[in-house]
Amino acid sequence: MTGTPDLIVEARDVELRYGSYIAISASSFQVPKVGVVSVIGPNGSGKSTLLSALAGLVPVATGQLRVLGQQPEVARTRMSYVMQATPVPRVTPITVREVVGLGRMAKLGMFGRFRRADRAAVESAMARMQITDLAGRHMHELSGGQRQRVLIAQGMVQEHDLLVLDEPLTGLDLNSAATIDELIHEQRADGCTVILTTHDLDEARAADWVILVSGRVVASGPPAVVCTRRNLEVAYGLGSMHDWEGFLDDPAHDTHLH
Repeated sequence: MTGTPDLIVEARDVELRYGSYIAISASSFQVPKVGVVSVIGPNGSGKSTLLSALAGLVPVATGQLRVLGQQPEVARTRMSYVMQATPVPRVTPITVREVVGLGRMAKLGMFGRFRRADRAAVESAMARMQITDLAGRHMHELSGGQRQRVLIAQGMVQEHDLLVLDEPLTGLDLNSAATIDELIHEQRADGCTVILTTHDLDEARAADWVILVSGRVVASGPPAVVCTRRNLEVAYGLGSMHDWEGFLDDPAHDTHLH
């Protein structure tokens, strides 16, 4: 399968596995060059696995996958992948500025020397994510929302055509969530495609494209096409959704169902 210029992602009968466990069964879908792509589905549905495959970190067991017209491991040089924030051991004495600066290593290499443009990119990303005042602090001293903004700033300083974010807004304080959400839409305005996982149906409906996952890609397309009651019932295993309008991964937390 050769890459198509106007498509960000092309998948044909793609299956993703961890050993003998099938995380995503054979799925075919496409994603055009759009601004924001939301990946939704219940817990354990394979959302993060799919993102890791797009980033070239999980190999395709069977089928064919192209990202930015190339195999994912090749396209990785043109994308920035930000995983969920994770705890940082206190024994890791690395500052916020150093963590953000690591994002330039993809271009400079491990032994490359920082130039004025690299330092400017780091400072600009920290300012954009409102973490300049945290530059000298160690990562283990930060809140979860602050750490997530640091990791996204690290992703920003990488030169990229595609920004991939794994649940960037989950569990964040309002200030961090608003800052990251604004950045996502700025990336769209700058011509960069953002692919992110989310638990929020309202957020998915605000995207340009949606991929609905439940052990396979159930549907892929514009929100109005994908976020139908029928598709969501299939993905979430619900007999009836009634007037369900928003959700987390666990429908029991949604007041529309009670």
